[in-house]
Amino acid sequence: MTLNFKGADIFYEDTGKGSAVVLLHGFLENSTIWKPLEEELSKRHRVISIDLLGHGKTGCIGYVHSMEMMAEAVKFVLDHLKLRRISLVGHSMGGYVALAFAEAHPDDVKGLVLVNSTASADSEEKQKNRTRAIAMVKHNHKSFVRMGIANLFRPKNRKIFTEEIKSLKKEALKTPLQGIVAALEGMKIRNDREILLHFTPFKKMMIIGKKDPVLNYENLLTQIQDTEVETVIFPDGHMSFIENKSQFIDNISNFLKNV
Repeated sequence: MTLNFKGADIFYEDTGKGSAVVLLHGFLENSTIWKPLEEELSKRHRVISIDLLGHGKTGCIGYVHSMEMMAEAVKFVLDHLKLRRISLVGHSMGGYVALAFAEAHPDDVKGLVLVNSTASADSEEKQKNRTRAIAMVKHNHKSFVRMGIANLFRPKNRKIFTEEIKSLKKEALKTPLQGIVAALEGMKIRNDREILLHFTPFKKMMIIGKKDPVLNYENLLTQIQDTEVETVIFPDGHMSFIENKSQFIDNISNFLKNV
């Protein structure tokens, strides 16, 4: 289904009945990544999966898609569906969007799951890397996409998940150049939201990959120190929903039972 938001089509899927769970994909992904989780969760929940701005079947709004603007688009869909109290599950960039949403609408959030994501802002070094990535994308976005996807997995898993990587690349290559650049610009300028891990009343869980090539394991542990954030640690990379699929689904299902 699509809705018009600020002149762009926002694509979303709405399945199942029960308490509402909103699934937000990561950079270069779209809502198709959630199919296995969606199938399981929709047995007990109403599951809304949304293509974020410039990804999947959702259009671009500008040259910078800030996390706040992406969160606003999510809120627009939920208002249309007349949904208030929801749980959010966000992978990587989807986690940044979920945090921006929770900051703007704390009363709407019952639970928050950050999947291979962080509440920290980009470091200066990371910001420089994003600027370099933007230059690479403008030069040849297809080779940037192809190279980027496999590197998200733990090295030894790249052979094991050849088919899944192929499928992710195929979907990622549908992401328009403007969508890629706008998301990189938006992630580069995002705010630090670590405070939300400490001072929000809703239940929180963080899923961490010990060998995540994108996020520093020790930094994530420091982030959740002295918080009530439930922690799940997997031995693999940035793609827990593939690399640790069955345990990933179990952990999220169990978390949502107690929200």
